[in-house]
Amino acid sequence: MNDSIESNVSVSNTAPRLSLVARVWRDLREAVAGSEQDFTEGGIGRAIMLLSVPMVLEMAMESLFGIVDVYFVSSLGPEATATVGLTDSMLTIIFGIAMGLCMATTAMVARRTGEKDAAGAAKAAAQAVYLGIAVSAPIGVIGFLYTPELFRLMGATDEVIAVGSGYGKIILGTNLIIMLLFLINAIFRGAGDAVIAMRVLWVSNLINIILDPCLIFGLGPFPEMGVTGAGVATAIGRGTGVLLQLWVLLGGRGRVQISRNQWRVDFKVMLHLLKISLGGMFQFLVATASWLGLVRIVAVFGSAALAGYTIALRIIIFALLPSWGMSNAAATLVGQNLGAGKPERAEKSVWLAGLSNMLVLFVVTIVFITRL
Repeated sequence: MNDSIESNVSVSNTAPRLSLVARVWRDLREAVAGSEQDFTEGGIGRAIMLLSVPMVLEMAMESLFGIVDVYFVSSLGPEATATVGLTDSMLTIIFGIAMGLCMATTAMVARRTGEKDAAGAAKAAAQAVYLGIAVSAPIGVIGFLYTPELFRLMGATDEVIAVGSGYGKIILGTNLIIMLLFLINAIFRGAGDAVIAMRVLWVSNLINIILDPCLIFGLGPFPEMGVTGAGVATAIGRGTGVLLQLWVLLGGRGRVQISRNQWRVDFKVMLHLLKISLGGMFQFLVATASWLGLVRIVAVFGSAALAGYTIALRIIIFALLPSWGMSNAAATLVGQNLGAGKPERAEKSVWLAGLSNMLVLFVVTIVFITRL
């Protein structure tokens, strides 16, 4: 009798737990496969999961570019590794500008999507692309022409400049590709197409992972280009991702569909996007300025110290990826729900995303303290 009661209690206790696991597994699969859910309706916790999982994976793929480059380049010596670190530190300025523009783009596209204004969302997307081109083109020219001088300004030794100028020219010169990769993915995220953004970076990274060793070490028919080969591989991988983004955006394969008329330049919309993005740009540029300062200080201690700093920073950035994913999910939910006239739901989304982020970072902190 007692055994029967204990058995029933055990079953009743485990059934809800299994049901929760089943629901989480279902939501995870839907998040990776792609969801057609209207994010202005339904459970907020589920919406955060459906958006944040692909966004975290997207951010992981973006960080993987630098990790893969460092992994293969590190076998070439500390000067080559330092090259990647110096170039990435200068890229943070571009990242800061791009992240500010992305915040404005996601907000505007999400707002129009919540309002069920598909034409307005598409128009905002097109103007964001134009704005990204206008901002990144002069930066690319300066970066390509003055790479050695920029390296020297950052405290690079003559050996690092000799080894890494080719890599720096390619990465800085093709910053337009980086800008478009960020911006168009911001369009997808604002519309709720986070899975498309994730898949684009999957393809980009797969190409980079394959080409990196081939072009660095001259495997098979490929020329041996050293650290410059890592820059070529990264540019090709990211460039392929941008082509894939345009294929989705122009072919009407996502929630945002841009027609020919919506590609007309609208300076009013661009100016509005720029105004919204200025606060975000300043926020990110302040943070990146501190990083640039630290890199400049570390460079004084030589290539080995700078190489170590570069590798350690990659680990930290990777640990922060869940935070970026959940913040992007919150931005999409806030924009769409404000557009739908549901400010209470938008506020609740922020609080729930913030709580989830705090719990995740607590776990990450425990892992760092106990394992490093």
